[in-house]
Amino acid sequence: MTTTSHPRLSRLDGTPVRVLVVDDEVQLTELLTMALRYEGWQVETATTGLDAVRIAREFRPDAVVLDMMLPDIDGMEVLRRMRANEPDVPVLFLTARDAVEDRVAGLTAGGDDYVTKPFSLEEVVARCRALMRRTVMVADPGGSMLVVGDLTLDEDAHEVMRDGSEITLTATEFELLRYLMRKTRRVLSKAQILDRVWHYDFGGQANIVELYISYLRQKIDAGREPMIHTMRGAGYVLKPAGSADR
Repeated sequence: MTTTSHPRLSRLDGTPVRVLVVDDEVQLTELLTMALRYEGWQVETATTGLDAVRIAREFRPDAVVLDMMLPDIDGMEVLRRMRANEPDVPVLFLTARDAVEDRVAGLTAGGDDYVTKPFSLEEVVARCRALMRRTVMVADPGGSMLVVGDLTLDEDAHEVMRDGSEITLTATEFELLRYLMRKTRRVLSKAQILDRVWHYDFGGQANIVELYISYLRQKIDAGREPMIHTMRGAGYVLKPAGSADR
């Protein structure tokens, strides 16, 4: 494995980030553990869903690499139970399934990303790094308050408000909204959003952008004048409510 050129991620208290790897293929789990520990991260493993839920409760991971198919309960049920205790922990699904519907099902259930087996260890590390960069523990020290109309986003506190009401977002939703707000009034293509928010070429599966835009609309625009607009054939744009230049 080549030497990493990235700065080592750590928790705010300086301790190593924690990753939980859940897969019933022992050899694969060992390889993933080796790759993640090479980054300087603390790793725990589980081979069943029930063990994963128990270990997550004790280990308090900063990210979870989670196989969709496990011998007892499936990955989506594991995710549901984990999120009951740690609602914000980012999850990277591992799946052997090729159908887009199966992948989107995991994301709809609350997963943040997925890789399809077989995959490279470097890819999994890169995806985990990208997920953890969206969390408070690796917040950009140069962060600031973004304001668009009655919508505010505090990059340091990871808080979002609209018209005085707090809005709770997942890590991925927060990163997407931050990108849209930083590029206010600019039309952003799906390819641009994939590159900036997911940090890699998603293989043309732009439906993940549509999925997360719909999540944001449900939280940001529900019951209010919309701020997120679809520009057919071009992409998406965020503008203050009531903007005349639509």
